[in-house]
Amino acid sequence: MVFNTGLGQHILKNPLVVQAIVDKAALRSTDVVLEIGPGTGNLTQRCLERAKRVVACEVDTRMVAELQKRFQATPLQSKLQIKVGDVIKTDLPFFDVCVANVPYQVRTTNGDSRNFCLTLNSFQISSPLVFKLLLHRPYFRAAVLMFQREFAQRLVAAPGDKLYCRLSINTQLLARVDHLMKVGKNNFRPPPKVESSVVRIEPRNPPPPINFKEWDGLTRYPGLQDTRASEFVQCSPVSFPGWPSCARTRPSVLPSLRRLLWWRWRRTTGCTGRCWARRWRRT
Repeated sequence: MVFNTGLGQHILKNPLVVQAIVDKAALRSTDVVLEIGPGTGNLTQRCLERAKRVVACEVDTRMVAELQKRFQATPLQSKLQIKVGDVIKTDLPFFDVCVANVPYQVRTTNGDSRNFCLTLNSFQISSPLVFKLLLHRPYFRAAVLMFQREFAQRLVAAPGDKLYCRLSINTQLLARVDHLMKVGKNNFRPPPKVESSVVRIEPRNPPPPINFKEWDGLTRYPGLQDTRASEFVQCSPVSFPGWPSCARTRPSVLPSLRRLLWWRWRRTTGCTGRCWARRWRRT
């Protein structure tokens, strides 16, 4: 079969890496697994052997036919459900675990259990996929994802690291992220142009008490695109009547953040600078 690299199809061929990923996922016999981009079914088969059911999301109809052919008339066929379409544009089912080999370069234009996720993709689809999973309800147990190496490094970057960025802040706010292993390009057919890494994501349950849409808009502010933003994430909350729920912190933590929050708060409440200062002293 000729793989469509325009859709980012790079099939994981090394059985040792496939087995290692499934082991890291720690699948249970009662789990429903969501697999994104099953391809020819190398990872799908290992998941079917361990889990209760696998829901496979695939956008390429050729791969769907290959998957059906592989498991037809086998004991595993009844445990496999295939959904055709772009996972970013479709509603996710209720699942325990998600495993996936997601497109490496390009996102296409096509259009009951808990979770665990495993994916292989590029920046263009990686970030939307991560946050689609993290905002999915009900909560999944964990996600084991294979990403382009640089993207994975940004996910796990700590404050002070040169790769620490808005992606790191938002992901680590909603989940615990661990780097599991590196995967070389020669483990794929055809080989991609970049190296890969596998990470494990475990959503925080209960989630932090903030409006994530508000918070995400706040972290887009250019003044927060540096490592000092970690101080804002870690500081103690202080309530200000009328302030956005994500802005309950002392404005002196970050000068740039202070200016932004003060401007937003005055705009919504109509308070003067002196009024703001009086409220600050009372806290």
